[in-house]
Amino acid sequence: MVFTVLAFIITNTGTGHVVPGARYKEYRLQDYSSWFVKQLNNTEKWTHLRSCLVKSDDCNNLSKRYKTLKQYKLAELTPMESGCCRPPAECGYPALNASYFDLSYHPASTNIDCKLYKNVRSVRCYDCDSCKAGVAQYMKTEWRVVAIFNVILFIILSFVYFVGCCARRNAGGSNAKGSGRGKKHSVGCCGGMMEVAMQKVCGR
Repeated sequence: MVFTVLAFIITNTGTGHVVPGARYKEYRLQDYSSWFVKQLNNTEKWTHLRSCLVKSDDCNNLSKRYKTLKQYKLAELTPMESGCCRPPAECGYPALNASYFDLSYHPASTNIDCKLYKNVRSVRCYDCDSCKAGVAQYMKTEWRVVAIFNVILFIILSFVYFVGCCARRNAGGSNAKGSGRGKKHSVGCCGGMMEVAMQKVCGR
């Protein structure tokens, strides 16, 4: 449960920002928890993640999946495709296709990512904060799913334990000499477990 609690705390921040004229969203690293930022800014860890992103070749396949600019703008890109395969929209670089941008224009923004982006397969925006933000969003989504699953599993196990506790106490009470005493213990056990179960459900 410790992991579940931490997962909810860490993934409680960060969301996508709407891109005018497009269906996909952009992500900003500063929107995420300091833990995410620290981990993704770790040179050794990011070098490893970066190599995986380059090998995946997802960015180079965008132009194959979306033949026209209209298809590209209407595409629902994943957080990593949005952050790692293209420069931020604020840079103002016109897209020539889904994998190539006209960098002859002077950046319309002072965002350092505008200078880091290159139309090179091994470079793209893999060193951009927007790419790290895309990875953070992906990790956030995955962790949140696991955390929710753990909560549901805990509730189910608590309910099973609660039913077993009640059944055991009731069986013991019926065989005891003092049936009233057994009933009292049964109510106490079941009542306590019910309170715990309700707290878990309400606290989700």
